[in-house]
Order: sequence, then structure tokens, then C-alpha cells
Amino acid sequence: MTPQRLRELYGDASPHAAAKVISHFDHHCRTFLEHASFLILATSDGTNLDVSPKGDPAGFVQVETDKTLLIPDRPGNNRIDGLMNILAHPKVALLFMIPSVSETLRVNGTAEIHEDLELCDQFQVKGRSPKTVLRVKADEIFLHCGKAPLRSGLWKPDAWPAERPVATLYEMVRDHSELEVASTDQSYTEQRYQETLY
Repeated sequence: MTPQRLRELYGDASPHAAAKVISHFDHHCRTFLEHASFLILATSDGTNLDVSPKGDPAGFVQVETDKTLLIPDRPGNNRIDGLMNILAHPKVALLFMIPSVSETLRVNGTAEIHEDLELCDQFQVKGRSPKTVLRVKADEIFLHCGKAPLRSGLWKPDAWPAERPVATLYEMVRDHSELEVASTDQSYTEQRYQETLY
């Protein structure tokens, strides 16, 4: 496959798609970010790739300047793959989502990890501050059309499965790792989530 062959297959980008990329957070972007409660962070160490979900109440990502965002890092499993990647290769890509809104907001840029206490305390929840905050300087910002969420039925409850279609987290961890787990019951998983959200 070659770039030329791909263009033969797909044709040129529409004028609107080609012109929609901006490099600053305008009022539309700021409004989108005020309502976004979920994002996916893509990172690379220069060789391998990772994606990591981030979520909090709407508006958890702050627009610091017309070009920069601040993103708190909440407790997780401490693998910190994305953070390690950023140290090696600071280019990142972000995909922001608002429940019920089909369109997404994409941001490509460069990230820095900060542990400044005053900065981290700005994102305190339930008396706990994040250990670090990402500062992302945007290079490209653009909206992405809603066709994929529409095709998937992502925001349509009547398209959701009636019951959980996969094993519980701890069942899968046990089977993948052969480590002992305290319980494989979904109620235990939900309890652990609530105890460790912040």
C-alpha cells in the first residue's frame, strides 16, 4: 500500500475537513472541554504505543491558555505507561468525549509532567490532590464527525447489551496472570472502584 493508492481509494479530503484544524482553543473548543467528562490519551515511547482512558466530572480538564491544557492524573494501577512514554517522547494525542454528543474533539500536541504542589492542589477532589498534572501544548485542534459513535450506538441505551457480556475484571486478571484474587464477583469490583476513585 502507498500514499498514492490510499488517495486513489478514498479521494481528497473535503474542503471543510481540510480547513477545520486550528492551533488555539476558541470559544467552541472551550465549551466542549467544559462539558467533556472523558478522554483518551495516546502516547508513545518512540517505538511502542499506548492509549489510556481518563475521566472525571465534566470540566476536569482546564484550559490554561489559548494553547495549553491541564489534565490531572487520578489514581490508577500505577503502571504509568503513558507517563513513562511522555518522558521519552512527549508528543501526545487526545480524544475528548461528551456523553450523548456524537462529535469528539481531537488535540495533538506536546505534554509535560508537573508535580508542583500548588498546581496539583488546584485539582483536589475529596481532599486528595493528584500526584501529577499534565500540561499539554496544542499543535492541532479539530472536531471529529460523529459517524463512528452513531454507527456503534455508543450513546443509545437501547443498543446496549442487556447484561454484562464479558467476565468480571478480577476473573480476567486471574486468568491472564494466574495470580490469586480476593473475589471474582462484580460487586467486589464495583466496591473496589468506589474505594479507590480518588
